[in-house]
Amino acid sequence: MHAPAPIAWDAPIVIATGAGERGPWRQNDSHYDHVDDPAVVIDADGAAIVAWVDQRARGVLVARFARDGTSQRGEPVDVSRTPDVFSWLPRIALSPAHDEDVYVAWQEIVFSGGTHGGELYVARSVDGGASFEPARNLSRSIAGDGKGRIDADRWHNGSFDIVAGDSGMVFVAWTEYEGRLWLARSADRGASFDRPRLVASDEEHPARAPSLASDGDTVYLAWTTGEEPRADIQLAVSRDGGATFSAPARVAETETYSDAPKLAVASDGTLHVVYAESAGGPFDRFEIHHARSHDGGATFTRPVVVSRPRRHGIESAHFPSLAVDGAVVHVAWETYPVHAEPPRGLAIATSLDGGETFSAPTEVPHSVGPYGGGNGSFQGRLMRKLAARDGEVAIVNSSLALGRGSQVWLIRGELAPARAAR
Repeated sequence: MHAPAPIAWDAPIVIATGAGERGPWRQNDSHYDHVDDPAVVIDADGAAIVAWVDQRARGVLVARFARDGTSQRGEPVDVSRTPDVFSWLPRIALSPAHDEDVYVAWQEIVFSGGTHGGELYVARSVDGGASFEPARNLSRSIAGDGKGRIDADRWHNGSFDIVAGDSGMVFVAWTEYEGRLWLARSADRGASFDRPRLVASDEEHPARAPSLASDGDTVYLAWTTGEEPRADIQLAVSRDGGATFSAPARVAETETYSDAPKLAVASDGTLHVVYAESAGGPFDRFEIHHARSHDGGATFTRPVVVSRPRRHGIESAHFPSLAVDGAVVHVAWETYPVHAEPPRGLAIATSLDGGETFSAPTEVPHSVGPYGGGNGSFQGRLMRKLAARDGEVAIVNSSLALGRGSQVWLIRGELAPARAAR
């Protein structure tokens, strides 16, 4: 570990505020009144595109913020347009081939006849997020899509991911409560999607928390499994644009519990993976691990812990986010003052040499909620809260303090050399 990376942070930008109400679960008749579930990307102009959920309006909202924090293009865009149905945990993807193409995927809590509600929806913008086409239901099943099961009684929503490739293809992966892992792909920039294909199926060890990355015709798909105290991160690779996938292989075989992987491909083709690891199973203390593959996912370097040393008063580090920007690798994660309670605040570590070494982890300034509540999402913490591009860093967070209030906010920063060059 080296000294803390020289990230110069700006003051936080408040995206949305709401009440602090979260009543008992009564499906879509529940009384929820708070804001939550943020995700962020940075576009080619350096603007941050943020998606979040207003639980009172039951809508996925998207807005674009310039580098100075000013909101652009007026009011937030309602992407989901389903005020009678809860929408949860959006993800955003940008096309590397078409600057104006923006994709938002989310979990719509539609009860289609099974024991758990959930469908996977995607909406496309071809004008940089100023407007979105009507949403498309990719899953159309009764299996509780978007749920990442830990055991029969506990799971995280948000068990899905989306990535856009440099050839105009778009890929969406999700798991269902029953344990199957699906992938749908679009060959026409998201105008239409193929019928979903089954990537993995094991009801005794259900797939959970998928993550996608792409590099040309190669698509990487990682996940972990539930109902298994020694779960390892699995990786399947497609060399034909998602048409077929290899049999899954383990990133690292351990006797401990691995969770919540995130993938990213660097410009030199290196595949990076981060995940959380616990010696005591899925409800104990975690650390954040990082590994790399230089041969297309065939082998990985020995994982290293990037969440140590933890600052005083933090018991656990879980649910990482990952962003790669040239040779710079950023890893952020949720910090737990008490490992069995909701997290409060975020931490980050940065590598300036392609993942060879990492800075000592530091607290992300202004990442603790203003009302004393825990970090969101309160539907499950499988999220993407971090983005990086051209020396810029963007982090989003949300908090909910019952009876006091809720907030979604954005924190921008720059690596010191990038700021000096401005």
